[in-house]
Parts: sequence; C-alpha cells; structure tokens
Amino acid sequence: MTQLKTQFLTDVWMNATWEEYLSTLEKSDYKQAKGYYFNGCMRLEMSPLGNPHSRDHAAVIGFLYLYAGLREIDLDVHDNCTYRKVGYEEAQPDVSFYVGSKAEIVPWEATIIDLNTYPAPDLVIEVAYSSLSDDKGEKRLLYESLGVREYWIIDVKAAQIIAFKIENRGSYRIEQSQVFADLEIALLEEALRRSRQMNHGKVSAWLLSQFQA
Repeated sequence: MTQLKTQFLTDVWMNATWEEYLSTLEKSDYKQAKGYYFNGCMRLEMSPLGNPHSRDHAAVIGFLYLYAGLREIDLDVHDNCTYRKVGYEEAQPDVSFYVGSKAEIVPWEATIIDLNTYPAPDLVIEVAYSSLSDDKGEKRLLYESLGVREYWIIDVKAAQIIAFKIENRGSYRIEQSQVFADLEIALLEEALRRSRQMNHGKVSAWLLSQFQA
C-alpha cells in the first residue's frame, strides 16, 4: 500500500501517479483544494482564508486592471484557474493573465484549460503567505516547464514582489515587467506597502496618479 493510500497531507509534495492525483482531487475533503502536479509528484493546498492573503490577492488584480486600462492593453484574467497537460503537469495559480494577442484565445466555455490545445498564460502570480519557499522552488520549476512568460510571487509578509522572466525552460529576476511593458515592479510593491495603512480605493487613486505621471 502506497503512502498516498494510507494518508495525505496538504501543502507537501508527494509521489503519486497522475491517476492517483485526479482521484484525490475528487475526494470530498479536497474539493476546495488547489492542485499541482509535476515531475511525478502532487501537491494540494487548501484555499487560504486569512485577511492578508485575500487583500493582496485582490489588490494585485485591481492594480493590473488599472494599468491595462490606461495603456489599452488587451487582457484576459483568470482567478484560481486550472491549467493541465494531461498525464504530466497541472497548476492552479492564484492569478493568471493572457495579454495582448492571446487575450481572446481561450473560449468562455473552457473550464480546465488544456495546455495541449491552448498556450500557457503570459503571467502567473502566486500569493505567498505560508507557501513562499515552495513558490520560489518547485512551483517555479513547474511554471518554467509549462512555458509561461513571466512568474511573480507576492510575499505577503514582506510586501514584496519577486518577479521572474521565463525563457528556454529557465528563469531570472526582473525589475520591470516584460508582459506589462514599462511597468516597474517597485511601484507595485509601494502600492502593496501603502495598502497596509490605506484602503484599496485610496491606494488605487494614488497608483493611478503614478501611472499617469
């Protein structure tokens, strides 16, 4: 009997076949879990319920909506969407974006996005409150393998954005977004810091003034 059949823990990577991974997702205890599968291992994460994570999750979507609207950037935004390469890899990032020419490539009726049919999103964001080490490690390798163009990690506790450009199945740190042209990561970090003391409406007004400057 495998370890997976006798126990399962969330927030850890465990050896599993693809079939075992899908079967676990169907169990009632994990219906609300986020699922990841990579390199013959699975990881399930229960959706964070805390205020800090949820605020930064909502904030980063709002910030990028503002920027895209001002710059007339076509955008398709996905919140906790599942991306799947059947039998091999799966991810459910906190936030993901198709940008520009890809903004209308995934039809409305698509549920799980099949990456054998559609391209990977341009930008993937993980909001890390208790999962920072894994977001910087194994998930980064997963998104390199899936072929996303850019990967951001929101370090909630530090109000920091760790941004990577991905190419040739590798990644490196960037200070300016390549997907959202000319967008400085430091400006978004300052907005996150301000959100610790100000409501999102006031932070958005401040950020809008910076975008328009």
